[in-house]
Amino acid sequence: MKTLSIKVPEALYGDLTALAEHKRVSKSSLVRDALAELFRRQSAPGRDSALALLQDLAGSVQGPEDLSFNKAHLDDLGH
Repeated sequence: MKTLSIKVPEALYGDLTALAEHKRVSKSSLVRDALAELFRRQSAPGRDSALALLQDLAGSVQGPEDLSFNKAHLDDLGH
């Protein structure tokens, strides 16, 4: 494993120290996990699917599950 030194504001260092003590893990472990999560969330533009981009919205509206197969729901569409 490589070593990385960083400078952080005192308040951030205090938050990191408190969380590490609370979780009973090292500060290094918390920073590694946070960086790994950041990189998981960051991806090259255009590589995420529409579902992945809108996943937090799935199921957030009420109504028929799928309008595409029920022609009665499409009667007024586009007129």
